[in-house]
Amino acid sequence: MAVLPASPLTALSPLDGRYHAHTAPLAPYFSEFGLLHYRVRVEVEYFIALCGLGLPQLTSVGESDYPALRRLWQDFSVADAERIKQLERTTNHDVKAVEYWLKERFQHCGLGKVVEFIHFGLTSQDINNTAQPLALREALQSVLLPAYDAVLDDIQHLAEAWLGVPLLARTHGQPASPTLLGRELLVFVERLMGQLDAARGVRHSAKFGGATGGFNAHHAAYPDIDWPELADDFVSSLGLERAYYTTQIEPYDHLAALCDALKRLNTILIDLCRDVWQYISLGYFGQKLKAGEIGSSAMPHKVNPIDFENAEGNFGLANALLEHLAAKLPISRLQRDLTDSTVLRNVGVPLGHTLLALTSLRRGLGKLTLNEAAIRADLAANWAVVAEGIQTILRREGYPQPYEALKELTRTGEAISEATIASFIDELTISEAVKQELRALSPFTYTGMVR
Repeated sequence: MAVLPASPLTALSPLDGRYHAHTAPLAPYFSEFGLLHYRVRVEVEYFIALCGLGLPQLTSVGESDYPALRRLWQDFSVADAERIKQLERTTNHDVKAVEYWLKERFQHCGLGKVVEFIHFGLTSQDINNTAQPLALREALQSVLLPAYDAVLDDIQHLAEAWLGVPLLARTHGQPASPTLLGRELLVFVERLMGQLDAARGVRHSAKFGGATGGFNAHHAAYPDIDWPELADDFVSSLGLERAYYTTQIEPYDHLAALCDALKRLNTILIDLCRDVWQYISLGYFGQKLKAGEIGSSAMPHKVNPIDFENAEGNFGLANALLEHLAAKLPISRLQRDLTDSTVLRNVGVPLGHTLLALTSLRRGLGKLTLNEAAIRADLAANWAVVAEGIQTILRREGYPQPYEALKELTRTGEAISEATIASFIDELTISEAVKQELRALSPFTYTGMVR
């Protein structure tokens, strides 16, 4: 078969095809263009840091040159990236191609005499292991964490709106003591808040120490300079932390911790998707209709919970990849093999599936409508759920074997109605005041406390 032209219709991954509009905000960080852009940024900022050392060979470069140098990464274009890829076809080395492109650009800036200080003393992983965590940190801050926050806000608003709605709880899938719909959603609010704090607390570290971590080449060329101090200041200026003791690569332990934190967030939201899906199947929630949409190709009446199913599926895909990243990246033969290089190129993929899932989940939450009639009907059909409250009050009053009495009443296999409960209470040998207390219990009022 002939090679197809590149387009969203021919993309191998649906993230770049069918779902491109939803995942496009991550492209500046994790596409090939994004990786080249961040590599150029690190190289330029490192060169500027070298200029600040007062090296005699760089005295011709002054602060007045810095804006033009920074424009090399600030104005980086697709045409620039294509030129780097053209150079890579000769070098067969992606980071070296960036260095050669920068040498070309320096010539245009009138800085041809100092081009050999581009990438001075560095190895490829000094650039990669600084560019990639920088891209990841900025993508999290600008795109992914705000998307999680938006979902959290949506859930919290629904929880507040529905806090007073009594709901039949289910444990082991069976009718259980009633709860409040808003309180059920607050469970997810609290869980998400805790794990978002954990994700935000993960450190973003970079490796910047030369070929095997000891600044060998730097020290040989300029033995009087405190190169670790320069590296600390430089990495810190990018908003990262430098890993002090490394070989050729950053150990990725913090990146693994971030993957685990994102997995926990996604797992919580999978749990939410499944619960909401179940509530929709019970008729507790309806879904707002959109003109022209079709739920089933064969059954015209259906409105499927596709947004929650799409979210659950994509959270699952994301977690599978995050699991691999967390397990693989901290392991490298003698702390340097190339398996991390090809794996890290895919770090945007689980984040893309996560962003897609968050988008679908928000769309689904926005469609929900409350069917209080169905919720109340389910409560009315399950008067047996007040048995817990009755037997507990009877325990308080010293009534003999109250649990056993309620067990005998409610496990006959027959439906337990309001009349059944009322008759049972009437026959109890207790004070009228306590009977009145018991009669006040109903599936609609026996909902406990909010917190």
